[in-house]
Amino acid sequence: MSHETKKRTGITLGAAVFLLGTALPALAQDAKPELSPEAFEKSKQLYFEQCAGCHGVLRKGATGKSLEPYWKKTAADGTVTEGGTLKLGQERLEKIIAWGTEGGMNNFSDIMTEEEIKDMATYIMMDAPKPPEMSLAQMKATRKVYVEEADYPTEPLHGRNWENFFVVIERDVGKVAVIDGDTKEVLVHIPTGYAVHVLKASEHHKIDEPENPGRFWYTMGRDGKMTKIDLWQTPDKMLVSEVKIAYDARDVAVSGDGKYVIGGGYWPPHFAIVDAQTMEPLKVVSTRGTNVDGEYVEESRVAAIYTTPNEPTWIVAVKELGQLWQVDYTDLENLRIDKINSAKFLHDGFFDPTGRYFQIAANASNKMVVVDTQTHKLEAMIDTAALPHPGPGANWIDPNCGPVAGTTHLGVGTVTVWGNDPVNHPDQAWKVCYETETDGAGLFIRTHPNSDYIWADQTKHPEPEIQQSVQVISKETGEIVKTIQITDEEGSAAVHFEFNQDGTEVWVSKWNMSTSKEPNGEIVIFDAKTLEEIGRVQGLYAPTGKFNVYNRSNHVT
Repeated sequence: MSHETKKRTGITLGAAVFLLGTALPALAQDAKPELSPEAFEKSKQLYFEQCAGCHGVLRKGATGKSLEPYWKKTAADGTVTEGGTLKLGQERLEKIIAWGTEGGMNNFSDIMTEEEIKDMATYIMMDAPKPPEMSLAQMKATRKVYVEEADYPTEPLHGRNWENFFVVIERDVGKVAVIDGDTKEVLVHIPTGYAVHVLKASEHHKIDEPENPGRFWYTMGRDGKMTKIDLWQTPDKMLVSEVKIAYDARDVAVSGDGKYVIGGGYWPPHFAIVDAQTMEPLKVVSTRGTNVDGEYVEESRVAAIYTTPNEPTWIVAVKELGQLWQVDYTDLENLRIDKINSAKFLHDGFFDPTGRYFQIAANASNKMVVVDTQTHKLEAMIDTAALPHPGPGANWIDPNCGPVAGTTHLGVGTVTVWGNDPVNHPDQAWKVCYETETDGAGLFIRTHPNSDYIWADQTKHPEPEIQQSVQVISKETGEIVKTIQITDEEGSAAVHFEFNQDGTEVWVSKWNMSTSKEPNGEIVIFDAKTLEEIGRVQGLYAPTGKFNVYNRSNHVT
């Protein structure tokens, strides 16, 4: 089937566009922006919390633009370009931070105060402070054990259907909630690292099946803290241990045999391998290196890590290098790493239904990258719209293209769909099947084998009404069948989807983006067939990502 557009309902909003200029005036280079020590420290922390993920700790840019005070580049033809935040200046930077951009940057007027925005504009015109390194010995010193292994139960202690539990990130308070998917009760709010980005559990694996897949969950906080959660414990005992593996981090994964956990650092740029039972750090590996353009990169961060379902390996996405490292965990002393060149900057990904092919966004290159985990080689690169971001992704059957996968985009309101079955549908494999244009740019797409629909959010659109709505797309036609406004509460957005165990319900987060320490968010539950609201889970703190135990441990996408 040829590339086509199914439906257009998109709206373009004029906004400040983050463009760096060329020649930098001498006066701007000589300017020395200053902040009081208190304002500098506050801005440094706020930058870490809100900005470093996209722009980098050293501000050299990745998904977001470079925020260095001054930069100079020489092209292959000898053309020299210069730019930097000093050229943009205080007033323009304040507007960009406050309003956001139509290229995918949030507006921070609802998150930062006017004074914080003013100080942040000054801060990013100053040289970036370089954080310290972290050794294996330092990691080991942070380990804490709350429940000894000898006290782990041999069967669930609560008598609940734990495989239909939802583990929910409560981002802004550094907690994870465990919700009973059958009764909709919030069982516990577990303290974790700051702004947990991802949770992973032990999974069913074709080579080395772990014991009780889905029982143990591991979180990774933005502050580098990894926590271990045991869903068989009574709620007050579910947090069993923790360790810190970085100062800034994003992802975590469990080996197929359940023996090891790997955590990836943004800073320092490295990954650490930890004993899954004891949480004792065992090995640390730097990810600094030479990127696909032949340039050495100091801040080459681990954006994502995944356990390969069919091989005794992890896939480690080294963001700034544009490389996927396939790491064999069978021999930690002689660690085998196959470095697979692809494109920049690698971010979120997911497997095809067979578990052989890994599909990941190279969002700065506007591509989906496909790796064959059996051969440890690049399989394909698929051109997409601006800044693909699939989150946990989605696979389904299309009537024309057969098995397909899809992604939303940070930069434009589009869902891109491509074929992903090279065995039975080789003519469609790794080619765009169709695009569906949505009302706004989004972060997440999700479906379930028992559902007729695909759900996409629009969280990156600057208009509140669109940001607060989700769109439901028919698998049969590829067209939007319903737009649902989750909330009209100021400062809230609709984000992330997860189905319950049997696929009859869809859970959507109402994420309040304020920094309130009181419960300010909800999960809105919909009937997956009628698309009607059937309930709400309240009493949550800024809920974002949700992970159903059965679906995640059984690779249900």
